[in-house]
Amino acid sequence: MTATAGGAERAETGAHAPADGEERAGFGVRAVMDGAERAGFGAQGVLDGEERAVLDGEERAGGPVNVTAGGERFAGGGAGAVAAPDGDERLRRWRLVLGGGAADGTGHTLTGTDAAMDGALSALYGGSVGDADRRGRRDRSAGLGGSAPSVARWLGDIRAYFPSSVVQVMQRDAIDRLGLSALLTEPEMLEAVEADVHLVGTLLSLNKAMPETTRETARAVVRKVVDDLEKRLATRTRATLTGALDRSARVSRPRHRDIDWDRTIRANLKNYLPEYRTVVPERLIGYGRASQAVKKEVVLCIDQSGSMAASVVYASVFGAVLASMRSIATRLVVFDTAVVDLTDQLDDPVDVLFGTQLGGGTDINRALAYCQSQITRPADTVVVLISDLYEGGIRDEMLKRVAAMKAAGVQFVALLALSDEGAPAYDREHAAALAALGAPAFACTPDLFPEVMAAALEKRPLPVPDVA
Repeated sequence: MTATAGGAERAETGAHAPADGEERAGFGVRAVMDGAERAGFGAQGVLDGEERAVLDGEERAGGPVNVTAGGERFAGGGAGAVAAPDGDERLRRWRLVLGGGAADGTGHTLTGTDAAMDGALSALYGGSVGDADRRGRRDRSAGLGGSAPSVARWLGDIRAYFPSSVVQVMQRDAIDRLGLSALLTEPEMLEAVEADVHLVGTLLSLNKAMPETTRETARAVVRKVVDDLEKRLATRTRATLTGALDRSARVSRPRHRDIDWDRTIRANLKNYLPEYRTVVPERLIGYGRASQAVKKEVVLCIDQSGSMAASVVYASVFGAVLASMRSIATRLVVFDTAVVDLTDQLDDPVDVLFGTQLGGGTDINRALAYCQSQITRPADTVVVLISDLYEGGIRDEMLKRVAAMKAAGVQFVALLALSDEGAPAYDREHAAALAALGAPAFACTPDLFPEVMAAALEKRPLPVPDVA
């Protein structure tokens, strides 16, 4: 059997497939196929002169599978089961992995559910793929057709055959490869899609072109994603930041329940009485938990250029969570070449998101100038800039503003991204300049963000991820 899937590409999710410029494909796959197309279902596979593949995930057509083709180890039908399939089953699995066409070398014909699943994949990734296409060209044919009903049926099919994580990847590929963005302005399309953060970003970019008949459906899709994010993030964020605010408000005469016993004991070790084996606490250290007054001010300054779509979604949710805490005064500012203050919409993150305008240029200096003008208590203020730092404005002025805010006592945090996608492309020169000012720029996941904010509120070193 030939290890070349030249006739079809497959959808990829959670994947890394280094490929010397060739196209990649697979479900949860990291595959290296020397000079060949990538494919696999939940797979990590290496085909490099010999027939070897490891399929460690869940094969949607054949049940859980752990396969070494060449090593003859197969597991299917349940955890821990190990059995060698017959020749037909082995060819069926390879046919599903490689995608069909003359180059797959199996000669196996799919039927039933296998054929339907393969057809849904071929509609998106099929067509004649030449060598030039494998090296980066994206002008390929596909079979979804131009009508909205045809695409709606296809969306229904992939939701029936694949898990939601794979469906989301295939939807993004359909939008990117087949130019289906315009179809998302049709209500029946939005009702058929699997909603996620990336889809929200796409909808926001289409906001101005969306007809009124679709707008409410789009808001419902966005609200579902936002509500899911709030459920995941809100409780931990409030708990983490409440603790940070309590620790930042130390008092000399705390109530008994507010005493920090570790710090109190360390501060009174000189009063240790050996005969009683105890410490006399002459000075108590604790926290002032009773005050409901505003203790800190937070300014979220968000770059709304197209590459920051996921960050805008997460930042809007966090902004709404922070605004719900009475001890934090939160301001949310979005910018491209213009600056828009959306603070008055923070009670509903969906309103915030539909108030953004993804795309356009970037003027960080202008945005920071506005944020700086809104600061009234520098020593109690945290400014969070979320941007890839590609500055279209005046670079030196931007850096001077950051230096001035820090000199006044502002805690300045620079995030290259606030998403699960890792560090994007960013301006390394600007990042290095900010680091020299004591404001390291780094990508932050939503799960890490509460810890970053807690450290900033307490004025302690930020938990910068180890990029190594």
